Amino acid sequence: MRGVLSGLSRAVRAERLLGATALVGVIAATALIFPTHPGNAQSVDLSAQTDPNADMLLEADTLVYDNDRNRITAVGSVQIDYDGNRLVAQRVTYDRATSRLIASGGVEIIDPDGTRFQADEIDVTDDFADAFVRTLRVETPDRVYFGADSAERRGGAVTEFDRGVYTACEPCEENPDKPPVWNIKAQKIIWNGETKTIRFERARFELLGVPLAWVPAFEIADPTVKRKSGFLFPSFGSSENIGTFVNVPYYFALSPTYDLTVTAGGYTQQGFLAQAEWRQRFDNGQYNLRIAGISQRDPDAFGVDTVDAQETGRALIATRGAFTINPRWSFGWDVLAQTDKNFGYTYNIEQANAYDQRSQVYLTGLDGRNFFDLRAYHFTKQEAVLDSNAGAASPLQPFVLPSFDYSLTPDAPIAGGELTIDVNSQALWRDRFDGRGRLGQSFDHDGNLISPTGRGLDGGSGRLTAEAEWKRTFITGGGLLITPSLHARQDAIGVHFGDQAAEGVANVANFYGNNLNQSVSTDIRSAYYRSMVTAGLETRWPILFSTSSSTHVFEPMGQVFARPDEPYGDTLGIPNEDAQSLVFDATNLFERDKFSGYDRIEGGTRANLGIRYTGDFGGGWGANAIIGQSYHLAGTNPYASPDLVYAGAHSGLEDDVSDYVGMLGLSTPVGVSLAAGARLDKDDLEMRRTDLAASYSTPAISISTQYSFIDAQPNYGFSPTPENPTGTRQEIRVGGSAQVHEYWRVFGNATFDLNTSNMVQRGIGFAYDDDCFGINFTASETRGNINNEVLSRDFGVTISLRTLGDFGRSTSNGTTTF
Repeated sequence: MRGVLSGLSRAVRAERLLGATALVGVIAATALIFPTHPGNAQSVDLSAQTDPNADMLLEADTLVYDNDRNRITAVGSVQIDYDGNRLVAQRVTYDRATSRLIASGGVEIIDPDGTRFQADEIDVTDDFADAFVRTLRVETPDRVYFGADSAERRGGAVTEFDRGVYTACEPCEENPDKPPVWNIKAQKIIWNGETKTIRFERARFELLGVPLAWVPAFEIADPTVKRKSGFLFPSFGSSENIGTFVNVPYYFALSPTYDLTVTAGGYTQQGFLAQAEWRQRFDNGQYNLRIAGISQRDPDAFGVDTVDAQETGRALIATRGAFTINPRWSFGWDVLAQTDKNFGYTYNIEQANAYDQRSQVYLTGLDGRNFFDLRAYHFTKQEAVLDSNAGAASPLQPFVLPSFDYSLTPDAPIAGGELTIDVNSQALWRDRFDGRGRLGQSFDHDGNLISPTGRGLDGGSGRLTAEAEWKRTFITGGGLLITPSLHARQDAIGVHFGDQAAEGVANVANFYGNNLNQSVSTDIRSAYYRSMVTAGLETRWPILFSTSSSTHVFEPMGQVFARPDEPYGDTLGIPNEDAQSLVFDATNLFERDKFSGYDRIEGGTRANLGIRYTGDFGGGWGANAIIGQSYHLAGTNPYASPDLVYAGAHSGLEDDVSDYVGMLGLSTPVGVSLAAGARLDKDDLEMRRTDLAASYSTPAISISTQYSFIDAQPNYGFSPTPENPTGTRQEIRVGGSAQVHEYWRVFGNATFDLNTSNMVQRGIGFAYDDDCFGINFTASETRGNINNEVLSRDFGVTISLRTLGDFGRSTSNGTTTF
């Protein structure tokens, strides 16, 4: 007969003996033996975690008081609920004489945090200092699993697991005896509650039940400890120039808010590399500081006339920070300084190993539609080429000190319309004149320069731009939308060019005069002031057609912008740093100013005409399209006016009547989407530029492909070459990913240059990812699009073991790192 004891004097006695002692004691024998979550990090005194005055419910088939043996025993389907803890067993006995408590027969304990303990038998003293557990299994709320044939606790601090197992993989529901994806088995697992460490002795790592590695002994931090000083997993590899190397990091957990990692690296050819990283976190952000240095033992191992071969002592300092001042404002930095421009890249130093390295300091603010951004930055090309070499790119990169953007849009209407105020400023300094042709291709078949450009002038320049625009939309009775607009802009530009700038400007001017019969001024002033006022009018007339299953909206649209000519449109004295790229297509057909930046400004009177279409065919089918043309009506066409890079050349806007531009998009309910954009010659409809894209996506598979064609642009720097006599650019890019199994995925991508018939980029990879284990393999190759030479090969393997960390191997440009 099942007895339920609650609220009676005998139950009160049982509560104190079996509740405060039995239950807490049994939980202590497991939770103390191996605390598996932070909540148990201070469980040395488990009684402090339970309320001695809490109510207890004890259920059992039989409750026996043996006064002769001084024992209390609960027998048969025993269940004890006490202060959020639950104990289930077939038999629970408390021996007053020996102060020991024994629970046996399918013992299971669930603590308030959800950790589940299972054992065949638990034998523990009432002071929890010594305990013995037979066939222990532990399952934590975050799905970490422990097991052991037996576990013994001694002295209240040290617990030994005999033939223990650790894994973070859930057991297979269909076949519980099936080995987990990975586990660690050890002859002994020793947990020290005072030092908060776990030691594995005679341990082996198993993958899918197959032993892969055997380690005599290793030690990790207690899982309840989030941060602990000690050695981290080392990295090792090899490279032709630096030799075989190993980097061993040691982590110092100095405080909950800051730490230090020191790394010692040995390179067989170059010697000792020392690194250190300091990290600190605050309530509103964090920062780090990294330093590294080496005295190269054999610089001659690098190529002749390279930066690496010229250096013996090399060092760097890098720091990164991000802080939130308040919900609207934030600031931060990412700065790298090194003794030479290629140190971080050569030795693959974290935070300093990118080929294109940008150092910056910034302050940003965002409030609704209002935006503030102030930053200073500098680009560095981590290249082996010496600065004295004419092909060096790093000295051509400017310092931007600073760049400033501010945008204000008042919430309240102004004269019934919307007012937007924008301010932009930019100050640059460059050490060397950048007179390279676009992408280095502005040469004829004999190697003669045919299109010199001034992509960047040496010296300094600065520009401050302020502009305001007001617009308001009126709707007529017939549904016609009329939007008048007013725009005003003022620029102040200061220049201080270096010694090479005047010669470079003269060379560009001679090219325009000799080849294009265009006369431009080479008058370089120290200051320029530009003003522009624009009056605009836009009309749109949406027309709706509908059927029982579809709707169609046709929207004829027209714009007129009247303004004076571009100030200083016939001079090369104003730098063009941020408006060098100009792509005229349907996306910017109806833009007031089609230049990509502030350094160029559109002038003259222009009209834009086109029609937009949107269709909804029901069932997830839809389409949208735009087609139109732009017309220069009066004044000087700014897109036919050359600047230092001739940004408007071959853009389709350089004539009074532009090329036709259009785009079409199609969406379907079956995962297929199509998009096409094109620019057609205004006279013969010959294709000048086209972009095609198609994709297919389902939960299991995704495929995408893109095709791009750009006609020859010799005056813009893309001229015919022996390898590409037409001068056109054609490229196909494909990519895809397939989920071939519940956990397996394969993916790949490729880029093919149709002009030279070269595969300029390709990559492939596969990945496995489940709840406890992941592996990712990638391989890629990049080749030159002219002579098909291999520029780089990259291989990477990353293995992720949940709760243990990530382990990887990568190879890049001949350097292999594990």
